[in-house]
Amino acid sequence: MKRTIINEEFLQQVESLQTLIRNNVAGMFGGTHQSKSYGSSCEFADYRDYVPGDDITKIDWNAYARFDKLYQKLYLDERQMHTKIYIDTSRSMEYGRADKAEQALRLAATIAYLSLSEMDKVSIYAIKGATIECVVEGMVGKDSFVNEIGKLNEVEFSGDICLSDAIVPSNVGYGDGMSVIISDFLTDNDYESAINHLADKRRDVFCIQVLSPDELNPKLRGKVHLFDSEDATRIYRKNIKKDIMKAYRKALEFATNRINDLCASRGANYLLVSSEDKMGDVFFGKMVEKEVLK
Repeated sequence: MKRTIINEEFLQQVESLQTLIRNNVAGMFGGTHQSKSYGSSCEFADYRDYVPGDDITKIDWNAYARFDKLYQKLYLDERQMHTKIYIDTSRSMEYGRADKAEQALRLAATIAYLSLSEMDKVSIYAIKGATIECVVEGMVGKDSFVNEIGKLNEVEFSGDICLSDAIVPSNVGYGDGMSVIISDFLTDNDYESAINHLADKRRDVFCIQVLSPDELNPKLRGKVHLFDSEDATRIYRKNIKKDIMKAYRKALEFATNRINDLCASRGANYLLVSSEDKMGDVFFGKMVEKEVLK
């Protein structure tokens, strides 16, 4: 189903949000990105012995005067990072009064814009089943954002997904930026391997779990028919009583704690977002509280 989430009004809101973030906070989306290799930036890193053929403009003549030996100055290399955003496009993302799918698209677009504003490169992928489909690849600069981000409106949500089977075989890069996974993470399929793989690749991992108000605080009571969001043939007839709701809340707590604990163990960031949350509340409230933004 085609939706028009990314429009001129939304882009104006993101532009305003980016301005406020730049003026008030700095964190994941702020500052330069320095690698552990040496390059040609202005920040001094270390010395090494001069070797004939080296750039003589980088010789430290003060050190030569003191030690009677030629030393070469080394500088930190400032690199353009590559933000990679993965969107869960399973059918369950359309569950609830407030559409999780639309919230996922808004989050992806906002994070993309903030990354581009810091001169990073951005790619956005849709996870379909056990594969990854590229929505936008290699965006650089705000002009490319305006020209390309509307493709998110074409993303369709259906079926089931397996995050690990999709992400692990793909080219995720090594130590060159942030990987964002936007999903409800309500699946029996493996997602731990994907997070572990990205962490092992020294990516900055950020998992955003999007749940609907109906999932966070269900109001079901009495006899109801339920069906699996990703497999409509699986139908359940239940008489929803207090003990069932209590068991559900415990199961939900277990599911959210499970991914939160995994992210914490791998140095990744985790954030739980309602599909009703406004972008300003997410970025200035929840992300600041979680110290994703400071």
